[in-house]
Amino acid sequence: MQNVTLASIQAARARIGGAIRVSPCHFSHFLSQLTELPLHLKLENLQRTGSFKERGALNKLLTLSEGERKRGVIAASAGNHAQGVAFHAGALGIRAQIVMPLATPLVKVAATRSFGAEVILYGDSYDEACEEALRRRIEEGRAFIHPFDDAEVIAGQGAIGLELLDQVADIEAVVVPIGGGGLISGVACALKESNPKIRVVGVEPDKLPSMLRAREAGAPVTIAAEATVADGIAVRRAGDLTLPLVCRYVDEIVTVDDEEIASAILMLLEHEKTLAEGAGAAALAAVVQAKTNLRHRRTVVLVGGGNIDVTLLAKIIERGLVKDGRLLRIRVYLQDRPGALLGLTKILARERANIVETIHNRAYYGVSLGETVIDVTIETRGATHITAISHALREAGFRFERIQ
Repeated sequence: MQNVTLASIQAARARIGGAIRVSPCHFSHFLSQLTELPLHLKLENLQRTGSFKERGALNKLLTLSEGERKRGVIAASAGNHAQGVAFHAGALGIRAQIVMPLATPLVKVAATRSFGAEVILYGDSYDEACEEALRRRIEEGRAFIHPFDDAEVIAGQGAIGLELLDQVADIEAVVVPIGGGGLISGVACALKESNPKIRVVGVEPDKLPSMLRAREAGAPVTIAAEATVADGIAVRRAGDLTLPLVCRYVDEIVTVDDEEIASAILMLLEHEKTLAEGAGAAALAAVVQAKTNLRHRRTVVLVGGGNIDVTLLAKIIERGLVKDGRLLRIRVYLQDRPGALLGLTKILARERANIVETIHNRAYYGVSLGETVIDVTIETRGATHITAISHALREAGFRFERIQ
């Protein structure tokens, strides 16, 4: 079996150092106050391809023989590993073929193609795409670049752990997202072999806790496919190589749901001015939701990637505004006569509520012939402002209800 050691991670760091940037790891005042932890963010979303994945991909590519390079490489990926392989294979003059699930976000497909790789869309999940890639590997004689279950890939990701030791003095805890386990295996090995007292916490989506189930069973198990906003860590089966490393070096695994991840994405965007995808925000979600007790330890949260589909991002922003009370929709019942709508808009204007959208319809909602109904979406300043608007409408005699 391939081995991952501190020495192999140190060698990987030296090997890839000229082509991979040392991503920033900054202290967050806002998040430190919110979580009551000294909290740093390791921003791997700022890598050239938008994710940590290019570290492992490049390390693997650089260890291929000349014959393997000439035959070309193939990989299966939901997006970030694909971009890492495509970009660095192109830079090294190696032909790359990437098999991606049909549901892969367009931004990731387009980026992978832009780096010069041949993209093949196949299957409804990563597992089906991987099966197709392995079939093509045999058929075409290409070298397979596994996204996580490969010693050289794991060692490349582990370079992040060595960087953290240099960047954060007296680091006490690191929180890392888990898909197949390649990232956390490398990071945890680097940290624990350097300082066993550092606490390492892994985070999985609650819909696909494949590593957690594998630890419980003592072996990798395949769990049912589920859709999650954290598509980058939507892995149904933990790796054969990564599981023993996780069991040895990772202290705890916790899970977060899609709502918690979406909230973390919005928090990073609004307060830290950084864009994270679902998988990239999962670790922060676990800390903000206090899924693990870090007891005031100096903590690093790994923001693994920022390649989020803009359509999904728009939905997350809108839902977040609704949850925070900054976007409100109400259904108002009006007398069907001239001036009724004007009276409503005057009140909203007086209360400084900005109207975003209106839907005015006489034929629906089951109202009487003398009434009409209008749905109004408005921007507010939060819960206190909503209370003031509601009071003003009641004082004016309007009958209304909030639409969730």
